Amino acid sequence: MTERVADASRLPRHRSGPLAGIRVADFCWMGVGSVATRLLADFGAEVIKIENRKRLDMPRRLPIYKDEVRSYGEEDPNPNPEKGGLFNNYARNKLGITLNMSDPRGRELADRLIRASSVVTENFAPGVMEKWGLTYEHLKSLREDIIYARMSGFGHSGPYRDFRSYGPVIQAVSGLSFNSGLPGREPSGWGLSYMDNQAAYYNSAAILTAIFHRNRTGQGAEIDVSATEVGVNLLGADLLDTLVNNRPSRRGDYPRGNRLEFPQAAPHGVYPSAGDDQWVAIAVFDDEDWRAFVDAIGKPDWALDDRFATQKARFANQDALDAHVGEWTRTRDKYDVMTLLQGAGVACGAVQNPAELDTRDPQIAEYGTFFELDHPVIGSAKFEGVPIDFERGGPGNWRSAPLLGEDNDYVFGTILGLDADERAELAAAGVI
Repeated sequence: MTERVADASRLPRHRSGPLAGIRVADFCWMGVGSVATRLLADFGAEVIKIENRKRLDMPRRLPIYKDEVRSYGEEDPNPNPEKGGLFNNYARNKLGITLNMSDPRGRELADRLIRASSVVTENFAPGVMEKWGLTYEHLKSLREDIIYARMSGFGHSGPYRDFRSYGPVIQAVSGLSFNSGLPGREPSGWGLSYMDNQAAYYNSAAILTAIFHRNRTGQGAEIDVSATEVGVNLLGADLLDTLVNNRPSRRGDYPRGNRLEFPQAAPHGVYPSAGDDQWVAIAVFDDEDWRAFVDAIGKPDWALDDRFATQKARFANQDALDAHVGEWTRTRDKYDVMTLLQGAGVACGAVQNPAELDTRDPQIAEYGTFFELDHPVIGSAKFEGVPIDFERGGPGNWRSAPLLGEDNDYVFGTILGLDADERAELAAAGVI
């Protein structure tokens, strides 16, 4: 059992914020659920993350580890459950307990915690919560106004309801992967688990809506978010283009990659710059932009080519135009290019990696996007904040992610009323 931290700054406290007073029994794991409940915790909800010592949450076992270099997805065979960078990012501002749901005593404790909570969240494969008896009907018998937020790849009804998924699968099934990439090439998919985070934000919005509804009516709700349907919602105009205009999603000029059809911007893309894997984005929208661009880069001979004389002509000859622009950018520092073109009134931005966002971007620094929290094991580390500025009632960051079972005494003792001997007995038996 993880030794409890004595630092008073890490002890549970009354939270402020618009969600103060909301207690969440959080069964979520991985990203799609954990990011959703992190937003609730950021704004004052008491989110109690429920873990199993015998089956560590995957982000506890995955990089990035502070001061260690590993490839993303490379699982550590002997993970330190306190060091996982993904977990520490997903679980900030949350409390953490351990509970063995395969033990009847663990399920009884879960019932007691749910009775003391007002929201229950989960994103397991369909059937897991039912195996533990945690149906919506059972939860309502524990607390009539409970909000039961369920998050899965395909939802809990329909022929695909039992299928399991991660973000890349959802991206493929929803059509996002098919609509990505370059014309004439195979679909490229979307980087990392894009849909894990996108579905998480829909989950957060659904929970907030249910809380608002309960505040008005006193009624709870069961929420069933399908990540696949979230992905379909993100197709937007491309889906309409296919269904209404009968234009297929893969054709000679589509997908567009970095190009823009409405309006017909050209050059419009991401171009190589000096250094290894360095890039700069440039967008020219009309003839005035083009003249400013050409003047800024020294009026090279190729810019006088008739193929580039008008915006329409440039759009029709983008391959040749992009080759010239790329040759000009590839020997220049991306920040120098950005400064030069922005100074001429041309839309341009250096393509920044995470380190550059943290150390070089003045807007990110001014906005306070990244903030530091201390952690008993990894020390001080930076986190990305909520990308919204509030005059009042904004997010509050009071603690880094919980150690495994760090808040067992508080939750099982203070909230549920178990005395020290009972807690010790349950810990020795592997129930908590």
